[in-house]
Amino acid sequence: MQFRFRWSSLVAAGAAITLATATPASAQRSNAAAPRPAPINISTDPLLRSFQWRSIGPSDMGGRVDDIAVVEKDPRIYYVGYATGGVFKTINGGTTFEPIFDTYKTTHVGAVAIAQSNPDVVWVGTGEGNNRQSSSYGAGVYKSTDAGKTFTDMGLHETQSIARIVVDPGNPDIGHTASILEQGSLPPSCQDPSISSPFPGCGTGEV
Repeated sequence: MQFRFRWSSLVAAGAAITLATATPASAQRSNAAAPRPAPINISTDPLLRSFQWRSIGPSDMGGRVDDIAVVEKDPRIYYVGYATGGVFKTINGGTTFEPIFDTYKTTHVGAVAIAQSNPDVVWVGTGEGNNRQSSSYGAGVYKSTDAGKTFTDMGLHETQSIARIVVDPGNPDIGHTASILEQGSLPPSCQDPSISSPFPGCGTGEV
């Protein structure tokens, strides 16, 4: 009886060792099978298609906040615009954030505005408005009608920076921008004497 007990103990111990050894391997297989997120902004150039962007920041220079826009009816929802880091959205008062502006022409943000009459309408002005040695140029103004899920290019491409956007209180589709033109560059509309000031694309105007 004593011999049989020891033999069964050895068998049980061996099975435990086998199970413990197999567990990490199965965990590794499950981790390896996890799908990788699809890369964004893939180049269409055959020579560059295999390259992928990787995050190296933001660093101290790129981490500054240019604007914050809050939904007044629900202050748990707000948007944060970064000088060179795009736009982040939170729906839980800042517990978690989601980047929502990474796939557009630029991530240099100068202004964010919400239409309080319809919070699904969000305006983003690109190009940092702070005058400093590393200010980053923008690519115009963008508008979302689905609370930041997608954005539409609304123009003002000749602007260097958009420092502020004010949304018409009675019409969420009208946004007033305070912008700076690129040095030595005027949009065609600014050169048309038949258009009175202010007008779209020239300094301060209406989109």
